[in-house]
Amino acid sequence: MAETEVDLDAAKYEKHREAGRILSQVREETADRVEVGASHLELAEFAEERIRELGGKPAFPVNISIDEEAAHATPSIDDDATFGEEMINLDIGVHVDGWLADTAITVDLSGHDELAEASAEALEAAIEVVEPGVDTGDIGAEIESVIDGYGFNPVVNLTGHGLGHWEQHTSPNIPNRAVSQGTTLEVGDVVAIEPFATDGGGKVTEGNAEEIFSLQTERAVRNRQAREALEQITEEFRTLPFATRWLETDRPEMALRRLKRNDIVHGYPVLKEDDGYLVSQKEHTVIITEDGCEVTTA
Repeated sequence: MAETEVDLDAAKYEKHREAGRILSQVREETADRVEVGASHLELAEFAEERIRELGGKPAFPVNISIDEEAAHATPSIDDDATFGEEMINLDIGVHVDGWLADTAITVDLSGHDELAEASAEALEAAIEVVEPGVDTGDIGAEIESVIDGYGFNPVVNLTGHGLGHWEQHTSPNIPNRAVSQGTTLEVGDVVAIEPFATDGGGKVTEGNAEEIFSLQTERAVRNRQAREALEQITEEFRTLPFATRWLETDRPEMALRRLKRNDIVHGYPVLKEDDGYLVSQKEHTVIITEDGCEVTTA
C-alpha cells in the first residue's frame, strides 16, 4: 500500500510539473502576440488552442484584464475588442488530468513600466522566502514591502491560493499584504503566488460583466439548451471555470441564464479598481520542497 501511495504521489506532482511546462511556453508565446490593434478573442483562442496542442487542457478561460481590471475578464463569443495603449494582464491556467498550474504576466503598452515591475519584483521576493514552515503572512509582508517601495499599493482583497485536483482555488490563501494569522506551508503544498499592484486604493470591486462560470451543483433541467450545456460542463470542465464561448449548445447565453437562475452554476464578475487607476499582476505556481520550493511555471 505504501509503495502505491508513493507512486500515486509522484504521478500527481509530475502532472503538476507537466502542466507548468506547457503553461510557461504558452505564457511567453501569448505575451509576444500582444500589440496595439490585436484582437482579444483571437489571443485567447490562440492560447487555449496552444495548450491543447502541447498536451494539456485549459484550467480556466484565459483572463485578459485591461487597465483597472484585475481578474475574471475574458472575451465573449463575438468579442471585437482590440488592444490599445493599455496595461494588459494575462492570467492563464493549464491542467493535466485535473492537476493544475497557474501563471500570469503583465504586458504594459501604457508606459507605466514601474507598476508592472512592482508586481514582478514582489513575486520574486515572495518566492525567495518560500520554504516549509514559513507563514503565509510573512510571504504577504514581502509582497507588500516591495510594492510599497515602488510607491504603489498591493491589492489586498485578492490573494494567491492553493491548487487542488480539479480545483483552481483551495487553501491556503497567500495574502498580498502582511497578516498576523496566516497558514504554515508544508512540504508538498502546491500554491499559486500572485501579487497585484495598483496606483489606486488597493481594493477591487465587482463589475457587471460575467463571461466566466463554474459548476455549483448538479440537478435536472428541462430546457434543451440548458441540459446540453450542463452535460458538457459536468463531463468536460467538472468543477473548473469555463467561458460562455466554450459551450457548444446553441444560445449558450440563454442556457447559462437558466442554469444560474437554478443555482446550478455561478458566475465570476470582472473584478476592477476604480476607473482611472491601473492594476498589474505577476504569478507563478510553486511546489513546496524540503529545501525551499520548485517553480513549475518558470
